[in-house]
Amino acid sequence: MSAPSAGMVSVVIPVYNEEATLPALFPRLYAALDALHRPYEIILVDDGSRDRSMEILRAEAARRPDQVRVVELSRNFGQHPAILAGFSIARGDAVVTLDADLQNPPEEIGKLLAKMDEGYDVVGGVRRQRQDTLFRRAASWIVNRITVAITGIRMSDYGCMLRAYSKEVVELINKSDEHSTFIPALAQSIARHPVEIPVAHAERSAGESKYSFYRLIRLNFDLMTGFSVVPLQLFTLLGFITAAGGVLFGVYLLVRRFILLRASEAEGVFTLFALAFVVMGVLMAGVGIVGEYVGRIYQEVRGRPRYLIRRVWGGPSGA
Repeated sequence: MSAPSAGMVSVVIPVYNEEATLPALFPRLYAALDALHRPYEIILVDDGSRDRSMEILRAEAARRPDQVRVVELSRNFGQHPAILAGFSIARGDAVVTLDADLQNPPEEIGKLLAKMDEGYDVVGGVRRQRQDTLFRRAASWIVNRITVAITGIRMSDYGCMLRAYSKEVVELINKSDEHSTFIPALAQSIARHPVEIPVAHAERSAGESKYSFYRLIRLNFDLMTGFSVVPLQLFTLLGFITAAGGVLFGVYLLVRRFILLRASEAEGVFTLFALAFVVMGVLMAGVGIVGEYVGRIYQEVRGRPRYLIRRVWGGPSGA
């Protein structure tokens, strides 16, 4: 392994209602970054928090203005737009993303940077011995497998935000104008030399997860529709199969009634009902998938910004 680079490290952390974890985050983060013996900056992006998170962040920026910058967004835009806002002002040769809940330990940052020093431009973390609930682990496993199958982007852990990106990859991400995107998958599709390494995972000590079941489903739809047209192709194929099945069933009924001369049973009505429900279900699901793509087109055509920065606190200039 080559010696650590002397380039600056930018750590981008989205924050949303994390007043309970922030006091514990800063000491561990500073200690982990000081141990690297290289210049660093910490960019904390407040994503429209409704608790005291912004107050705590401003105080930290005032205490360490040369190392800490706080990006205050005008409202809640979501985790990935918040990270993109941090990317837009990051100055580091390597940019690390980290959640504020301490489930991804800051002490693991050094492992990612050491891997980057070997020549990789994207280093993804893969959570080992996850401390989440069984439901969240199962949901994550399903999302990972479905996403890999549909998008073709090979990633072991889509949900881990402890990742390191080279400056070149971040610049390319900043040039992307997609309204809805998933940063790890986008970076993986851009990178020339990506790699994944195992990282530790801890139980959330305070606060609660910001990802509800609905948001997990929403994330999966963003992944599928943002990086592939396979869902449209699958439902087109399913439509053909269903139509062919209906034709074959109709032929079977004609043969049974007029060639075999068997009377039709009353129960056949319910069979037709069942087939009708299958066809309607396929149609409704297909319309929903098409609607997802049309909705994304509508968002892109409107051209509204992915995030709005109200103010940047701290930084070398004291802005």
